[in-house]
Amino acid sequence: MTSAPAQPDWTLAPATPPRATSAITDPPWVRVLLIGVALAFLGLFLVLPLVTVFAQAFSKGIGVYVDAITDPMALAAMRLTLLVAAVSVPINAVFGIAAAWAIAKFEFRGKSLLIALIDLPFAVSPVVSGLIFVLLFGAQGLVGPWLIEHGVRIIFAVPGILLATTFITFPFVARELIPLMQEQGTDEEEAAVSLGASGFQVFRRVTLPNVSLGLLYGIVLLNARAMGEFGAVSVVSGHIRGQTNTMPLHVEILYNEYQGAAAFAVASLLALLAVVTLIVKRGLEWRMGRASRAI
Repeated sequence: MTSAPAQPDWTLAPATPPRATSAITDPPWVRVLLIGVALAFLGLFLVLPLVTVFAQAFSKGIGVYVDAITDPMALAAMRLTLLVAAVSVPINAVFGIAAAWAIAKFEFRGKSLLIALIDLPFAVSPVVSGLIFVLLFGAQGLVGPWLIEHGVRIIFAVPGILLATTFITFPFVARELIPLMQEQGTDEEEAAVSLGASGFQVFRRVTLPNVSLGLLYGIVLLNARAMGEFGAVSVVSGHIRGQTNTMPLHVEILYNEYQGAAAFAVASLLALLAVVTLIVKRGLEWRMGRASRAI
C-alpha cells in the first residue's frame, strides 16, 4: 500500500530585502573625496578671490580705502552705475513679465521666434553687442550721423550705456518666469475669467501673485548683471572719466594706472554687491522651495 504524497510547503520564506543602491551606501571615502573636491573648488574660485579683493583694498590702510571710494571720479562712476541699474531693471522687469505671460499663457504665431530673440543676448558676446550699437548709432554708423546732426549722441554717452546694458540684461526676468508660468498652467486664470474678472484683474490678482518670488529672483540677478556689466559698456562708453565710466570701467582704469589699492577698493564694493546678491538669491531659493513643497 503506497503512502499519500507529501503536501508541498506553501509557506513563503521571508524575502531578503534588496540591497540599497543609493548614493548614501557609497564608501565613506568617496563622499569625503567629493565633498573635499567641491569645497576646494569653491575655496579656489570663489572664497580666495573674494578674500584677495578685500585684502588688497585695505592693504594700504583705511585712509587710502576711504579716499579711493570717495574720489569724485569714483563717486561719478557709482552714480552712473546706479542710474544704469535704475533704468534697465524696471524696463527689463516689465518686458520680462509681459513676454513670459504671453509665451506661457497664450498660443500665437511667431512664439518660437520670440523665445529665440529673448535668448539672443545669451548667445552673442557682450563685446559684439556693443559693436552692433556702434555700427548703428556711431558717428560712422547707420543712423548715427543723422542723430548727431540733430543733437542726439548715443555712442560715447550715457544713452549708449543704457541701451547696451538693457540689451544684455533683458532675458533674465523672462527666462526666470517662463518655466514658472508654464508649470502653473492656466486653470486659475480660466476660473477667474469664468467668474467675470477682466484681463488686467486676472493678471494683477492671480498671475502676478503666483510668480512674485520668481519675479524677485529674476530682478536680483538682473540688477547684479546690470551693475557689473563690462564688455558691452566698455565698447560704447568711450571711457570718459566722470561722464561715461561705470564702476567696472573705473576699476579697469585705476588698475591700468597702477593704482592697485584704489582699484581693489572700488572693486570691493562690487564684490560686496555680489555677496549680497548671493545671500538674497539663496534666501529666495529657500522660500521658493518651501512654497513648492507647500503646494
